[in-house]
Amino acid sequence: MLTQASAVVVRATLPAVGAAIEDITALFYEKLFAAHPELLRDLFNRGNQAAGSQRQALAGSVAAFASYLVDHPDERPDVMLRRIAHKHASLGVRPDQYEVVHQHLFAAIAEILGEAVTPGVAAAWDEVYWLMANALIAIEERLYAEQGAVAGDGWREWEVVGRTEETADVASFRLRPADGRPAPAFRAGQYVSVQVELADGARQIRQYSLTGAPDERTRSIAVKRVPSVGASPEGEVSNHLHGAVLAGDRLRVSAPYGDLTLRADAAPLLLASAGIGCTPMLAMLEQLHAAGHPGPVTVVHGDRSPAAHALRAGHEALTGGLAGGSAHFWYENGPATGHRTGLVDLADVPVAPGTRAYLCGPLPFLRAVREQLLGRGVAAADIHYEVFGPDLWLAAA
Repeated sequence: MLTQASAVVVRATLPAVGAAIEDITALFYEKLFAAHPELLRDLFNRGNQAAGSQRQALAGSVAAFASYLVDHPDERPDVMLRRIAHKHASLGVRPDQYEVVHQHLFAAIAEILGEAVTPGVAAAWDEVYWLMANALIAIEERLYAEQGAVAGDGWREWEVVGRTEETADVASFRLRPADGRPAPAFRAGQYVSVQVELADGARQIRQYSLTGAPDERTRSIAVKRVPSVGASPEGEVSNHLHGAVLAGDRLRVSAPYGDLTLRADAAPLLLASAGIGCTPMLAMLEQLHAAGHPGPVTVVHGDRSPAAHALRAGHEALTGGLAGGSAHFWYENGPATGHRTGLVDLADVPVAPGTRAYLCGPLPFLRAVREQLLGRGVAAADIHYEVFGPDLWLAAA
């Protein structure tokens, strides 16, 4: 892993780099997109770039990786790396793009920190970068091989064979491979990337959890329309899917990726979600139902209101169909019959000894529920979670 000499330099300079990392990443993206505008057009999320959240995600990943290396010089944070690698594979990231990122990132570091970047400092941080990049490249190569895909060319045409308006802001799409070949297998909890061509010619990509497999030839996703909020523009892809995509249309879809997947055993489970984070939980419940899971399954969900709870009927039916299933729903704006008002509170929810928990939702929800589970005696190693959006590194840390 990180050499002793580099570890000393990185430890000494980490506070300075950490303090300037957002300025560094802002300049990095400016340089990157000036040299390679096609990356902003066809790979990076333009909405996250406009809001600044992509810069924060890159800053968090570099700082977290460097901190881990200096604290654990003989280890590698594979859990963190797998989370990033799955996302990269779903986007079709190629090994050569790491060299492009390296070029512009280190140019930004040198410009922001100036004379502080001595040859020794540059060499130490170069070692950090390539330890991270080469580890990601290796994991991504394995992921591509598992899917029979080539980096950057793993897309297939899928036909929309059905669309359902689940709520005012969520539509589900049933998809089937347009080439007639079998739909790829997936593990409950995984997602696919969907690439659409927008009015200006950009091919933007977003990830959507697979909510289930209605039959062996089709897969389903649910898409929440993302509105404009503050500095964040409305979601380009979600609004395009809502406004322009109907049954009979075609979409470019990746193979399934994602590492938040169920372990196949009889352990007690707790599946907690908020908002559109319920989507991977539906697939997990479908898998548990098909397998006849014998242990307790506690389902927890928080939403704005019963009307805003996408796929609520399936959420309830699949839970009720399990021998040990129990559902606990909270709604901020008034309860439905048998459910609760307010935010998710596990104080009086049964949590069986040995419970393994899976969480999905916004970062504040994940942190709150994780803290409650730890307080109830659930082991930290048994709490697995995924956050939607650019905070995925923070959710894995």
